[in-house]
Amino acid sequence: MRLLNIRSLRAEEFIGTPPPYAILSHTWGADEVTLHDLDHLGLDDKPGWKKIIGFARAIRQSNQPVDYFWVDTCCIDKSSSAELSEAINSMFHWYRESVCCFAYLADVEWRAHSSSPLGADFESSKWFTRGWTLQELLAPRDLEFFDKDWRGIGNRHDLMERISTRTNIDTDTLRLGQWPNASVAMRMSWAAGRQTTRPEDMAYCLLGIFDVNMPLLYGEGDRAFTRLQEEILKESEDQSIFAIVLMWSLIPPKVHRWSLPAKESSSI
Repeated sequence: MRLLNIRSLRAEEFIGTPPPYAILSHTWGADEVTLHDLDHLGLDDKPGWKKIIGFARAIRQSNQPVDYFWVDTCCIDKSSSAELSEAINSMFHWYRESVCCFAYLADVEWRAHSSSPLGADFESSKWFTRGWTLQELLAPRDLEFFDKDWRGIGNRHDLMERISTRTNIDTDTLRLGQWPNASVAMRMSWAAGRQTTRPEDMAYCLLGIFDVNMPLLYGEGDRAFTRLQEEILKESEDQSIFAIVLMWSLIPPKVHRWSLPAKESSSI
């Protein structure tokens, strides 16, 4: 696992168990910093670098007991297909094992002196529309939210009712981390309305939620959903998956069409 040193902001690689680390949840914007960018000067004006600096500063101010942090844009060598595949298959675990996860909402502003400091900005954030951030909501044990200026908004527990309303994920799942107990159909329904840049990623971003692994084949398109279904069937006896299988056989597997049957059954 590759991590950034919170003092030097340089990447360091760890074999086996890594040291305690913080992890970033965010949506990609313009000019993100890659691993190869870290070896070059002139990063100060890149919005992605300012995000990394803000994250490091927020960690220090929070007094979290970590000397390292992980950011997906620059801690994975995306020029290596093998490393990228391993990282995506490990990502849920990495978020789960982090000391803390900071969710950076670049389109939300905390209005300290307002009667409603967050307004509707929180629920309307792009963060709630992306495929990858679903696992980043569920996996971490400690999830803190920050606005565009790195002001603390609250943690998952503080904002649980608003998150539940926005995501249709029940509060027990959010509070107690009971996502593994939800049926396959229910977990799939949480992804409804979310998007990824590449169609394959909408399947890949769900691997950890279903506790399955599979190789990445960019360019396979909707075939990724079929392979995901096959891997879930190998690992689960939950018959609610057949509602999803039937849906996929009738309708192309676009995630925005996924929904849960009106009354979920364990024997569909």
